Amino acid sequence: MKDVHTRNKELIAPLRTAMYNFDAAGVRAALRALIAPDAVIHMPHPLGDMTGPDEFYDICYAPLFQSMPDLERRDWIVMGGLTADHHDDWIGCGGHYVGTFVAPWMDIPPTGHLAHMRFHEFFRFVDGKVVEVQALWDIPELMMQARAWPMAPSLGLEFCIPGPATLDGIVSGPWDEARSNTSCDHVINMLEHLKKHPSQGGPEVMEMERFWHPKMNWYGPAGIGTGRGISGFRNWHQIPFLSAMPDRGFERHKIIYHFFGDGDYIAVTGWPNMIQTVTHDGWMGIAPAGKKITMKSLDFWRIEDGLIRENWVMVDILDAYRQLGVDVLARMREFNKARVQGSIPFPVGDI
Repeated sequence: MKDVHTRNKELIAPLRTAMYNFDAAGVRAALRALIAPDAVIHMPHPLGDMTGPDEFYDICYAPLFQSMPDLERRDWIVMGGLTADHHDDWIGCGGHYVGTFVAPWMDIPPTGHLAHMRFHEFFRFVDGKVVEVQALWDIPELMMQARAWPMAPSLGLEFCIPGPATLDGIVSGPWDEARSNTSCDHVINMLEHLKKHPSQGGPEVMEMERFWHPKMNWYGPAGIGTGRGISGFRNWHQIPFLSAMPDRGFERHKIIYHFFGDGDYIAVTGWPNMIQTVTHDGWMGIAPAGKKITMKSLDFWRIEDGLIRENWVMVDILDAYRQLGVDVLARMREFNKARVQGSIPFPVGDI
């Protein structure tokens, strides 16, 4: 008999296939087959929350499909597991939506070229049905490709984020409970050490070499960017983040997050799973507002030789700006007033 996580991966496979060969009827049918009618769908700002598979398609996928008529989904991580705290069964998927960007989407100007938008999507299963979705789409990544990003430039590298170097992110069964729990414990222990800095001492209290591979890659969301190695992670993400919000981790009792593992892969899901106050300058060029914000982060890690070699991080950047009183999409519209609006014939060049 197959374990529940292997079965859930099989249940989600038809949706992944339908979205690879994207057509409206096939995707809608696959969503209806997988997702319960009363399922709660959490999406990034400004898409928001919705209920059930039809709202999910109408609000999220139909407009994206209109903007990218050759839309396809490409997963490079599909993993699942049991959360130790609530004993929930989750499947985590990471990859890109790609297609020729020929019509505005959320008022982002089309490019007429192949575009990519990273996704991290987490599905909670009960008795063979998805009852909750937590998903982040890297909308700022698409703005950057359209040369329409209206905020500060990233400190890290912006590029098309790759999947796992080992090409084994589509994790097959059976689920290995002992190995998965060992991987989870390594990441949780690492995060506990990260939270010691700066309140308990300098960078040495994090003991990063104990947890991270010397050639690790930290793949941040668009707006932050990617860093390589411990120094890259610290320079392009951690130092600005902690400098601006030194109370990170002080109010963990007010948030909920869940870890689950699948072999060498670990995921964390929470809505939200961070809370801190922007009291200083330094993070993404944001002025110190003195405001407390929550953040939604959906992350994957990959363990290699007992150390973290790769970490994919997605944060709802647009929602963080929203809580600080900045409407990024409105600023983008102002920023691009002089650009000619409208759609590009598809296939590009046809009349």
